[in-house]
Amino acid sequence: MQINYVGPKPIISKSGITFDPEHDDRYTYLNIIVQLLQALGSDSFEENTYQYPADTKRLDDNEILAGIRDYCGDLDTKVKENIGKENKRIDNEIKEAKENKALSQSEQDALINNIELMRNYRLQYITNETLYNSAVKNLTLQVQKAHIDYIIVPMFQRFASILHSIQNEIAQHKIPIDTKMSIYEEDGKLMAKLEVKNR
Repeated sequence: MQINYVGPKPIISKSGITFDPEHDDRYTYLNIIVQLLQALGSDSFEENTYQYPADTKRLDDNEILAGIRDYCGDLDTKVKENIGKENKRIDNEIKEAKENKALSQSEQDALINNIELMRNYRLQYITNETLYNSAVKNLTLQVQKAHIDYIIVPMFQRFASILHSIQNEIAQHKIPIDTKMSIYEEDGKLMAKLEVKNR
């Protein structure tokens, strides 16, 4: 298993391939989420508040993958399962394209070629997404277990997206826990704060 950046979710048609900017590659979030996992796992917070240091050094891909394995266990089986499902989806899309009588032969060929062209891209995209979702689940468990009341991060899109993912994961748990996101200014910088009402 490997991680690397591929890009936003592809939209494939007979006329070509475009990319959905609303569905970015989860690879771009893995560095931050692993650092959050490491920080909460090492009790590096005060008064039930964790504030992400803005000058944190970026992890390389091997460190990110090792960090995910440390906190989420061996995910090879889960990744393999999701890759298998994605491969099946791709094969079904090709089958449907071949059976689509509304398309001319050249349109069918173009669509099938575009689908096959993006196969490896989509398999890496789903790998990155699987790792991200597993990391979010584990991070949410750590927040609850350590009774973290606040997570404070710089107000950048990726940081805010991770906090939203934690909120969504908490909302799906059987025992409801209230969360609230807020944005405020500190020393001239915008910050995002997730409040988790654990008690």
